[in-house]
Amino acid sequence: VFFIFLSLSLQLVPLIGFISVGLGSAVLYLLRLALYSPDISWDRKNNPEPWNKLGPTDQYKFMAVSTDYKSLKKDRPSF
Repeated sequence: VFFIFLSLSLQLVPLIGFISVGLGSAVLYLLRLALYSPDISWDRKNNPEPWNKLGPTDQYKFMAVSTDYKSLKKDRPSF
């Protein structure tokens, strides 16, 4: 039924395509935040504080504009 409606109105094809790409990229970004962010702890028993395991050279932000993470030195104590 959807494809019959879509074949009757071809003007909706780009709109549906752009909405699909936007929704897909939003879902992928939310999955990236949920899986790779150090602020989220899925396993509290084995890894209660995942932010303590990050080194000073680990890039956890999506895009770093002015920070070069490879040249940073450790400036905090190890626990």
